[in-house]
Amino acid sequence: MKIVFKDQLPSDSNQVLALYEGVGWSAYTKDPERLLNALAHSEVITAYVEEQLVGLIRCITDGQTILYIQDLLVASEFQGQKIGQRLLKKMLANHPSIRQKVLITDNTEKTRHFYEACGFSSVEEQQIAAFIYSAKSE
Repeated sequence: MKIVFKDQLPSDSNQVLALYEGVGWSAYTKDPERLLNALAHSEVITAYVEEQLVGLIRCITDGQTILYIQDLLVASEFQGQKIGQRLLKKMLANHPSIRQKVLITDNTEKTRHFYEACGFSSVEEQQIAAFIYSAKSE
């Protein structure tokens, strides 16, 4: 199986919506226009098997000091084939001089294992803190 990586979104936005929906990220697909607009304003690398979109990484960056990994998803039937790792490595390789490469993700054993295997560590291990603003607290 040959995987092709591209630095662009597919021309068919339905492929993107199907990928997000297929991995259960329906909070994104409830407002497709907003998701597609966010993707258009982000740096994206996609993965294809033939013409089928099977993976995507989306990042936000200033290109100088910070790279924020917002989304990394691989279609369920293609997980476990290192597509996610390859997408992440390609994105990181595009920004070798950026010092802060960060993400926020679900705190599950599976996600921890994945990102730790890719060289990331939890903020607790770095003696730093991470904060998130919640409008619910107002």
